[in-house]
Amino acid sequence: MSELREVVAGGDVLVLTGAGLSTASGIPDYRGPQGSLRRHTPMTHQAFTGSPEARQRYWARSHLGWSRFGTASPNPGHLAVTALQDLGLLIGVVTQNVDGLHTAAGTRDVVDLHGRLDRVVCLDCGDVTARDLLAARLADTNTGWTARAGHLNPDGDVELDDESGFTVVDCLRCGSVLKPDVVFFGGSVPRDLVEQTYALADRARALLVLGSSLQVMSGYRFALHAAKRGVPVVLVNQGETRADHLAALKVEAPLQDVLPALAKALAPAAIA
Repeated sequence: MSELREVVAGGDVLVLTGAGLSTASGIPDYRGPQGSLRRHTPMTHQAFTGSPEARQRYWARSHLGWSRFGTASPNPGHLAVTALQDLGLLIGVVTQNVDGLHTAAGTRDVVDLHGRLDRVVCLDCGDVTARDLLAARLADTNTGWTARAGHLNPDGDVELDDESGFTVVDCLRCGSVLKPDVVFFGGSVPRDLVEQTYALADRARALLVLGSSLQVMSGYRFALHAAKRGVPVVLVNQGETRADHLAALKVEAPLQDVLPALAKALAPAAIA
């Protein structure tokens, strides 16, 4: 803990967060001990855009999951990240999560690398609307549809054996296909967000990775970039990560314990 405190106390830290930060808010991760990849294959960009059946399956599951996912609250780990930002120690916060919990915790200027599940985008006209609006439309359209929801997944949908009978609604503006404003597996992170994150990484004195195994390149590339620049890569994660060999320091402990203690320990020093 003292080594972690020393790194963050130096300031200009870029924080990169993953699903492990949100597990204490009731949102499971993909690759932890109880990770959903052990029982669940996430929706892919290719399947969603190429198959009406895949879209029906996704929206049925996601509609049922939204009542739980959309009401999740920030946990002490999210609040501690905000506290570290308020202390002036962070150069930026980038998240791979789509839950919006950093913003809900008061963190400013968050780079939502994989998008936000509380927004919906039309694949044709590009209109962006609130997820709650879509939830109301889906509820009105599917008043007679019933299904029993299972496990909640990290991307906001639930386990469901039968999606038949569920009706998908289209864009109110142009009548085309609606998609959650997130990057599905197999999709590409918007180039402007990648460039924004690289710009932050180029200014950072340290990269602090919180709750991510960095198994996908969208996050791992920033650890590679930091290591290439000679910038310390610090990992706080329970379990193996793809960047373990790059780490100057690794802490294996629950984030909801480590981060509040870190923020509390640094507050007097930062004020002084």
